[in-house]
Amino acid sequence: MSMSTPGPERVPSTVKVGKTTGQGKPPAGKSGGNQTAADRQGNKAGKKGRKPVTPVKVSGGRNWGPIAVAGAVILIAAGIIGYGVYASVQGSRDWTDKLADISGVVNYRAEKNPKIDDRTHKDGAQTYVTNPPVGGAHNQSWQNCMGDVYTEPIANEHAVHSLEHGAVWITYKQGLAADQVDVLKKKVEGKDYMLMSPYAGLDKNVSVQVWGYQLKTDDVNDSRIDDFISAARIKASMEPGAACSSGNTTTGPITAGAGNGTGMDTAGS
Repeated sequence: MSMSTPGPERVPSTVKVGKTTGQGKPPAGKSGGNQTAADRQGNKAGKKGRKPVTPVKVSGGRNWGPIAVAGAVILIAAGIIGYGVYASVQGSRDWTDKLADISGVVNYRAEKNPKIDDRTHKDGAQTYVTNPPVGGAHNQSWQNCMGDVYTEPIANEHAVHSLEHGAVWITYKQGLAADQVDVLKKKVEGKDYMLMSPYAGLDKNVSVQVWGYQLKTDDVNDSRIDDFISAARIKASMEPGAACSSGNTTTGPITAGAGNGTGMDTAGS
């Protein structure tokens, strides 16, 4: 009879637990039963040392400072770009279009009046359609127009020749107050293709003309005067490149004789 050899005896492992209430729950006041006495003292000390936290009010509004700065920068940039585009467009426009935009400017070239369009050289006094003249037959000698300011009336026949060369001729009513004359003088002195003189019988205080165009006003500070000069000076020339220097510098009505013409009937020059 064989006998079996007994194997290793299986011994159940044991787990030590704390006392329970008898219902599987830890006893009251024993939560965190693994907490040591040191932990409990630390927590107790922490509660005593904790300072009350002051609530911080957090604003929900936007920070408008940077937004305002960014907006200003954008507006300035847009303004610069806009002005650049405007200046470019203005600079490319024809001078006749610029004159057309100035209120009160009369375009005598559009009338095709042969008395105004006549560019022949003739001796002696001439009769003109407009007052002051803006074109027509004229003396072979032009009036010097290198920023010249004449204090006495000059001959139409010489001044019209200056207009043909591209000069702006500012005329003012005789007897105009000196301070107003000074305002006009500043627009002329030191500027090529500009001349100025008093004019007898003028119906406005100021009349500004180039060949074929004229603007009249009673206000020497009228901004249209500067606009007219800026648009038409030199550009209105019927003979681009013709000089304004070495011309007649005398005042008073034209007289027959040396320097007043030799009877040439050729146009221009």
